[in-house]
Amino acid sequence: MIINTGMRTDIPAFYSEWFLNRIREGYVLVRNPYRQDWITRYELDPDVVDCIAFCTKNPAPMLKYMNELNRFHQYWFVTITPYGKDIEPNVPPKEQVMQDFITLSQAVGINCIGWRYDPIFIDSTYTLERHISDFETMCRTLSGYTEVCVISFIDLYEKVKRNFQQARTVTAQERIVIGKAFVEIGKNYGITIKACAEGNDLAHFGVDCNGCMTQETFEAAIGCSLDIPKKKSQRAECSCVLGTDIGAYDTCGHLCRYCYANTSRENVRRNIRQHDSKSPFLVGTLREGEVIHQAEQVSWINNQLSFF
Repeated sequence: MIINTGMRTDIPAFYSEWFLNRIREGYVLVRNPYRQDWITRYELDPDVVDCIAFCTKNPAPMLKYMNELNRFHQYWFVTITPYGKDIEPNVPPKEQVMQDFITLSQAVGINCIGWRYDPIFIDSTYTLERHISDFETMCRTLSGYTEVCVISFIDLYEKVKRNFQQARTVTAQERIVIGKAFVEIGKNYGITIKACAEGNDLAHFGVDCNGCMTQETFEAAIGCSLDIPKKKSQRAECSCVLGTDIGAYDTCGHLCRYCYANTSRENVRRNIRQHDSKSPFLVGTLREGEVIHQAEQVSWINNQLSFF
């Protein structure tokens, strides 16, 4: 199976010590975000965890633990955008994140790391022209350390509308301009552009619209074939293998204005206060009367030789 850490929060950036404690103890407890009394125990054992998927805006705190993570297959997405502190108030400077990206790529290998440039929104500061210019600058730095850049355009979820009121939908024509420009720039630097849950509209211009965290992505990272059980995706337009996420909503300290995973700063602050790096839960502890349910975990590796 695949353990996902990045759909609900940024574990490498804010909870790396906790995560390593979970690796050392060999299990993690996760509350269902839609039913708080339903608790699942997942074993963190390479015999049943085929790959750990990370998604982060700041891999630096986890770099010192890479030797301990080496017994697991890994796939990393690192998000690097052109936005400043007005949009991403607690994300480190882009130049530092790109250098940490390079260090991480050298540690895990180019097949095990991708770059996310998302979500894309457009306003008077972050114009079409700026996106294209900044994207090329970033490609120049990251060339040779990743072969993939995933893009997506801002989705105006209710949480996003509440926290980022001036955000607007990116028009179809703006999407085409960005898609075409990014594909051409990517070709110059050996980077394939993939779209995340954006349909097939950009495929005509050379964007790979087959998904970002696909079976092929993980097979290339692991180096062998997987027999992944068929499971309905959380989003109709998404073909990715989302796996099992061990994070929790309202815990990401980046506080990005476009974030879909945080309801409010107050909720984030409250949950951070309840975090204990020694607890099996990311937030809080086991309450009286609660029952832990053991997850059914099996390896998906079919032991056939891969040509990745």
